[in-house]
Amino acid sequence: MIVDGEGLVLGRLASTVSKKLLSGERVTVLNAEKIIISGNKAWAHAKYKQRIDRASISNPRRMGPKYPRRPDDIFRRTVRGMLPYKKHKGREALKGLRVHVGIPSEFEKEEIKDIKEAQPKNISKSVELGKLSQLLGAKF
Repeated sequence: MIVDGEGLVLGRLASTVSKKLLSGERVTVLNAEKIIISGNKAWAHAKYKQRIDRASISNPRRMGPKYPRRPDDIFRRTVRGMLPYKKHKGREALKGLRVHVGIPSEFEKEEIKDIKEAQPKNISKSVELGKLSQLLGAKF
């Protein structure tokens, strides 16, 4: 299944994708930088920046847990949080997920499935994952 993430809400898309992965389906998400997070830009930046900074606060020598900055990795980490990734079933399901920034040439002519559940509903403030990643310092 190939999904275009442009204009879809992060949490709703991630929950739908995680259900498909647990059922054994392979999912490819394109345009990860255009997935939106509902809420104020300052709030989203503070939330993700706090997660990134937590690694050095908890134990400066160990440097963990590590949180991603790139939009494809942020989406992958969100889906991982909705899977039982510490069990065999969850690890195998996560291996079926592919996330891409933009649309690679091999997927240009493929059929892209639309996910109705992930469409935004009455969202007045939002920020794209690409903008958030740039604020966090990602280079993609």
